[in-house]
Amino acid sequence: MHAESEIRIPLILGNKNYRQITDDIIAPIEGKAARGWYTLITLSALCFLWGIGSLAYTIGVGIGSWGSNNGVDWAWDITNFVWWIGIGHAGTLISAVLLLFRQRWRMAINRSAEAMTIFAVMCAAIFVLLHTGRPWLDYMLFPLPNQFGSLWPNFNSPLLWDVFAVSTYFTVSLVFWYIGLIPDFGMIRDRVIKPWQKKFYGLLSFGWGGSARHWSRFEEVSLVLAGLSTPLVFSVHSIVSFDFATSVIPGWHTTIFPPYFVAGAVFSGFAMVLTLMLVVRKIYKLESYLTVKHIEYMNIVIIVTGSIVGVAYLTELFVAWYSGVEWEQYAFLNRATGPLAWSYWIMMGCNVVSPQLFWIKKIRTSIVATFILSIVVNIGMWFERFVIIVTTLCRTYVPSSWNTYTPSFIDVGIFVGTIGMFGTFFLLFSRYFPVIAQAELKTILKSSGEAQKKAVASHAHH
Repeated sequence: MHAESEIRIPLILGNKNYRQITDDIIAPIEGKAARGWYTLITLSALCFLWGIGSLAYTIGVGIGSWGSNNGVDWAWDITNFVWWIGIGHAGTLISAVLLLFRQRWRMAINRSAEAMTIFAVMCAAIFVLLHTGRPWLDYMLFPLPNQFGSLWPNFNSPLLWDVFAVSTYFTVSLVFWYIGLIPDFGMIRDRVIKPWQKKFYGLLSFGWGGSARHWSRFEEVSLVLAGLSTPLVFSVHSIVSFDFATSVIPGWHTTIFPPYFVAGAVFSGFAMVLTLMLVVRKIYKLESYLTVKHIEYMNIVIIVTGSIVGVAYLTELFVAWYSGVEWEQYAFLNRATGPLAWSYWIMMGCNVVSPQLFWIKKIRTSIVATFILSIVVNIGMWFERFVIIVTTLCRTYVPSSWNTYTPSFIDVGIFVGTIGMFGTFFLLFSRYFPVIAQAELKTILKSSGEAQKKAVASHAHH
């Protein structure tokens, strides 16, 4: 008797065969786009344009057009940078770590999650390039030859490590994502009729033929890249946290930052994957491949990482009290009771309390509840970065340097613009590239398809 078929819920619902999987996943590319797609892309493009306008204004007028001031010199720019980098983390984690652990449920979500990673890192890069204040001098971050004079970058600065960590992460993610797409491009190339599409997908597929040799190389490369990108998942956000942890500002100067930032990044990343996948699943009618089971598995990851983040918050409070350092204690007291206390409590509510609702199976498997909570988590994670940066800088050592912060219209515009850019790119990706890795899905059809499981089960009973 085949035990597995009895216990595990199928990952591909409906009576699907290989041909139907191809048809379903290629439908958005071959057919006309859904009306929902046009609505969303129009909205995204408008936000993107507003962002471009705000960026142009910043470049013309200067950083003075932002809300940052002498006390709070880092504000929305770094908050948004860390938030976007965090969102980009789930993609690599889903593809790389779950690939190494041979988790089959990743196959329905890995493609979109990787695309999300790439677009999120692009959004984050905008803030990095601009917040230095003089972007035309950004080339000084690279190790230059001596002819440039004695201008050496400071290799002790985490801001410099950021440049290398984020650019490496982006490159590896891009290669990983593209290589996974090659078999699908080959499939589309053989199916489309219009000559320009044939040429376009033919170029993208690098002459993929699907022979056994092609597949064995494909799998080897995927494993090597997964092995390379797994340490990157942990290093990138650790290095981002060093931007704060290596300073001597109370509230930042803690050793808990790297693991806590990594957990927070995975937490917000999975929430974003859920937000996007639930929309994609609806627009492209992919309910048979993105099942409630997938959603439940992702919600379980959110429970775990959300709980780690909650423990980290409490640890910070405990360490501040136990250390006996008045400045450290005041930093946390000010977060919870000071002028920006509302942001602290929003963060606590969204990140610590809301994910615990997923312990209830009814909520964990409800699509509406998941969609709402995934957005709540991302709002909470944005506020977490805001609290760490702004409330800390508002009240540092000397009361005479205390200040408050309000974002300017341009700050808001750039942020909304990056959301628009992310949305535009993601929607274009979902229209012209297969959203689900169909070649990988077919490898689990025999073991995890609903009809196939039933056949095995009935065979076992006889």
